[in-house]
Amino acid sequence: MKINPYLNFAGNCRQAFEFYASCLGVDAVLMSVGDTPAAEHFPADSQHHIMHAQIDAGNGLTLMGSDAPSDMYEVPAGISVALQVEDIIEAERLFAALSEGGTITMPIGATFWSQCFGRFVDQFGIAWMVNGPAPDGSQASCK
Repeated sequence: MKINPYLNFAGNCRQAFEFYASCLGVDAVLMSVGDTPAAEHFPADSQHHIMHAQIDAGNGLTLMGSDAPSDMYEVPAGISVALQVEDIIEAERLFAALSEGGTITMPIGATFWSQCFGRFVDQFGIAWMVNGPAPDGSQASCK
């Protein structure tokens, strides 16, 4: 069994997944409504919307999403995409890259459970947590 986070967007899924792929150093798979056999069943002004977006981050980890129809879109609440990173420098890099243009809700720093942890809501309205390695004395804590 595999559990994948699935994110809904209000028409900016393409921009979000291109941004995420760039930050994570992976490729995004993007399929617009107009690229599908079902295109004829959708209004002309939604042909550019994303019906399927996917990023495979390795180790069986996949982030998926799409543009929700405008009458069905809800602002995300009560959920975060959590990244577990085993290197402090990579945790700091990902936090800085993914939070660009967003709102930092907890600056990245050492906690009792992690040498490097931070939270933010990205520029697309998605909440994220970046969690570095547990404190074990092998690495210095992040800034």
